Amino acid sequence: MTEAALRATARAWLAAGRAAMVVLVLEHRGSVPREAGARMLVAADAVAGTIGGGHLELQAIGRARARLAAAAADVDDWPVVLGPSLGQCCGGALRLRTQPLSAATLAQWPEPAPRFWLQVHGAGHVGRAVATLLAGLDCRVQWVDERDTDFAARALAPQIEALATEAAAAEVRAAPPGAYYLVLTHSHALDLGIVEAVLRRGDFGWCGLIGSRSKRARFEHRLAARGIAPEVLARLTCPVGVPGIAGKQPEVIAIAVVAQLLQVATAAAAAARPV
Repeated sequence: MTEAALRATARAWLAAGRAAMVVLVLEHRGSVPREAGARMLVAADAVAGTIGGGHLELQAIGRARARLAAAAADVDDWPVVLGPSLGQCCGGALRLRTQPLSAATLAQWPEPAPRFWLQVHGAGHVGRAVATLLAGLDCRVQWVDERDTDFAARALAPQIEALATEAAAAEVRAAPPGAYYLVLTHSHALDLGIVEAVLRRGDFGWCGLIGSRSKRARFEHRLAARGIAPEVLARLTCPVGVPGIAGKQPEVIAIAVVAQLLQVATAAAAAARPV
């Protein structure tokens, strides 16, 4: 469950008057299952989200349900060392905060920052497999296709906007600065036009093109002839996907590509942190 989906669940439970506790990883140190900011909702008969699983989570659920049964209204802070007593020898430490789900606690729950903003071009087999995986991540996705007029009706997740249009390159120009692009349409000519539009922007965070090394060579030759500078061409990722994953099934390709997107986004986030 994404953080956005968990927050939506909290809103729904609150609106329905369902009693629940919010368990928050308030702070952490060292190696822990989930970092500070991770949350879990605990009702008497349901749990949504996770703070990392294992015996730690089981005990946290038990503590939360005991407080629910007692109608406790105060805040419970629980310092935890992940040692043998919990059966989790991560070696880290964290502090869990448990408090009732309320309008106040929901107001303190920030909207999750997306890992990346991605424009996916192509609603074919690989595009659908990629979109299915992205539905489980906190990201923002604009899924564009020029020929599939009914794919916009597929409600994969709130963070995925499906857009059927005959002007894919125009959507490239409308995307925000730093956007990521993944190009995997049914047509090499369309791929070329979209990639050219991305490279001419220059302010893209990442641009991936599905295809072989020979396809890349052909595209580089054509794009260079159209005036795209070598240093910009070097930023094009083709083939796409984490190296070393064998298989051409759409689902396998999608896993490799989404893993690469996460690598790129993680590296970008690390580079943006103050030293």
